[in-house]
Amino acid sequence: MISFDEASRKVLDYPLNLGDERITLLQGTGRILAEDIEADRDFPPFDRSTKDGIAINFSAIERGIDRFKIEGTLSAGMAQKTLSSDANCFEIMTGAVLPKAADTIIMYEETDIKNEWVTISKTPNKGQNIHSQGSDEKAGAVLLEKGTIITAAVVGVLASVGKSEVLVKKLPKVCVISTGNELVEVSETPLPHQIRKSNTLSLTAALEKASITPARLHLPDDRTIIEKELRKALAEYDVLMISGGVSKGKFDFIPDALEALGVQKVFHRVAQRPGKPFWFGIQSAEQKVVFSFPGNPVSTFANYHVYFLPWLAKTLGIDPKKRSVILDEPVRPHPILTLFLQVKTAWYEGRLHAKLVQGNGSGDLVSLTKSEGFIRVLAGESEISEGNVFWFIPYA
Repeated sequence: MISFDEASRKVLDYPLNLGDERITLLQGTGRILAEDIEADRDFPPFDRSTKDGIAINFSAIERGIDRFKIEGTLSAGMAQKTLSSDANCFEIMTGAVLPKAADTIIMYEETDIKNEWVTISKTPNKGQNIHSQGSDEKAGAVLLEKGTIITAAVVGVLASVGKSEVLVKKLPKVCVISTGNELVEVSETPLPHQIRKSNTLSLTAALEKASITPARLHLPDDRTIIEKELRKALAEYDVLMISGGVSKGKFDFIPDALEALGVQKVFHRVAQRPGKPFWFGIQSAEQKVVFSFPGNPVSTFANYHVYFLPWLAKTLGIDPKKRSVILDEPVRPHPILTLFLQVKTAWYEGRLHAKLVQGNGSGDLVSLTKSEGFIRVLAGESEISEGNVFWFIPYA
């Protein structure tokens, strides 16, 4: 059995190099950019009005003119016009191109319009209410760096520079595998000795939040079938994520089957709770990684967040931000195990606080719905008083 810190380091020692792929813009949400994105022109590309009102040349104000003849109306999308005289003005709508020879916008609220003439009621400041060309970014500037997560806001930037397709980091092909004769489909009515599958569906939902749609596979407690199906899965997928079959029971065939298939065991069993029986292995030549989690739902859920998500970030070349939380009650560590305890959080005076959620062990699936993440409590002998800060792992 190895320590949590050692297990975490070993997992991160084996990221996959999956390369890049080009996808359509609207397929990109949640993906990781694999290229720098530059401005193809100034942002904004022209001097634009930020208000509905009139466009004038400020020199008229300096000469004491406060009444202007309207010579036209400009809306967003119209080509640029030219103001023919500083005694004239254009009506102009928000987003429209500032006409040549104009340099100031006055809001309608500060004007009085009668019979194609405008009288201003408040002296303006020169250059007001104009979003100047290039004031946000200049042509050629890097707007988004490689490694950026594509959010809804990022999609808007990509669209604005004409990126109908984007280069992103490839995601691993994942197969989520459940094991055990006791498991039946969600749609079935279980017999007294059976339970419905839940871990693989929880993992599938979590992976889809990471933009990965996994395949799902169920294996009975039969060594021959397990080895046959794992061989096929290893040939087709980059990552196997297995739930169950890795403890010390007589029907826990997964570790031996994987090793028989040439998957090198990196470690088996970690000094942590929940999730102690975690088995991790690789096929180096074929670029395959296997996360084999214990079957209890809280154990599976904890190990997914504690190990797989940091590994995925490393594989995609991003640096996940570590979060911390203040625990508002004392906690007693385990003498030799790192604990991952479920907590409920709340913001108080600008800081994130947490309280423990008491579950009924690693099989208590419902407790996960009452909490928002785990805190890590390092092994130790002495009680830790309330108000201490802990590493917080929020549920993805």
